[in-house]
Amino acid sequence: MSNIVVPQLGESVVEARVARWLKKEGDRVEIGEPVVELETEKIDLEVGAEHSGVLASIKRQEGEDVKVGELLAVVDESGAGAGAAKAATGNGAAAATPAPAAAPPAAAPAAAPQAEELRATPTAKRMAKEHDVNIGAVQGSGAAGRVMKQDVQNAIAPAPKPAAPAAAKAPAAPPRPQPRPAGDRTEERVRMSKRRQTIARRLVEAQRTAAMLTTFNEIDMSAVMALRARRKEAFQKQFGVGLGFSSFFVKASIAALRAFPPINAEIQGDEFVLKHYYDIGIAVGAEGGLVVPVIRDADRLSFADIELAVRDFAKRAGDGTLTLDDLTGGTFTITNGGVFGSLLSTPILNPPQVAILGMHKIQERAIAVNGQVVVRPMMYVALSYDHRIVDGREAVQFLVKIKEYIEDPGQLLVEG
Repeated sequence: MSNIVVPQLGESVVEARVARWLKKEGDRVEIGEPVVELETEKIDLEVGAEHSGVLASIKRQEGEDVKVGELLAVVDESGAGAGAAKAATGNGAAAATPAPAAAPPAAAPAAAPQAEELRATPTAKRMAKEHDVNIGAVQGSGAAGRVMKQDVQNAIAPAPKPAAPAAAKAPAAPPRPQPRPAGDRTEERVRMSKRRQTIARRLVEAQRTAAMLTTFNEIDMSAVMALRARRKEAFQKQFGVGLGFSSFFVKASIAALRAFPPINAEIQGDEFVLKHYYDIGIAVGAEGGLVVPVIRDADRLSFADIELAVRDFAKRAGDGTLTLDDLTGGTFTITNGGVFGSLLSTPILNPPQVAILGMHKIQERAIAVNGQVVVRPMMYVALSYDHRIVDGREAVQFLVKIKEYIEDPGQLLVEG
């Protein structure tokens, strides 16, 4: 016998939820074959069998919360014994000879749908199961043909359409739908996902445990926008990725972090740890909640490397293929509410980090320049910080430094 247990889930992640069993009791499993799908606060992951055999017993049911190291299931490694037990249910000795020969052909078609299911995101698989959709027949739009939530929705949506003509042909149908009776109001109770629960817990924890303040400034984006306009075609042709704003703000943040080391630190007890490396988290909106994949050693990367990393993170966040390693660590975070239209906001800390930079929507505004009123593309920026380690003066100067680098992006090249 061998056990399937909840594996290590990454830094600071100690709990998961059993999202879906990919095998049932009595099924044959092979080494490394996914057996159960777990939902964590960061990503969904599949847990495989460490030994071949038969899934003898499932210990935790779908929807149950489990902790690292807890027993999920037991695998009986004597696979032959399980096969013999099934064969014994036939017609005595007469069944003993043909049963081994017939078993392999029966197993082959059963494995194909399972393989098809594994190329779908966890959400897509759950939706397909709920709506009785054969996920193996759904055309995937994700990376390597992976089936996404929208693909399953598209497969579900056409189903009710044939009913429309029938309803139209019925002459007795009323021309207008009957109004809903007054007071007939419905509600739906939806259980929070592990990610949403953790987001809620961590945001409240950040506000409760940190002395969080936010300082604001605004940046004239004219210089960066002009540079992008001049270089975008050549950049795209050379590196295969567009030149966005992310790389400029990552580079500017690193330069400012070097000038103000406490902002690239964390508090541990009565000490703070100054980090002399720059792992920059980039907040990405994903299905089920915000995730923050980390660009490692961002100070060593070029503009193109950063843009490629950001594009890859956004794609994999949509595909549901980010790994725990992608989401672990980080010394400083950048979040861009501007992509959703936010003009101004106060970002909340991403513990144990002590600061987070918020970018916002670029909007043309009238400003005074050398005594003249001119219209410029402006962006509000915000820095939320933990006042226990970062003084207000440092926070303000940090944001001013960001402003200086973005308004004169040539400094980023001169200062490396």
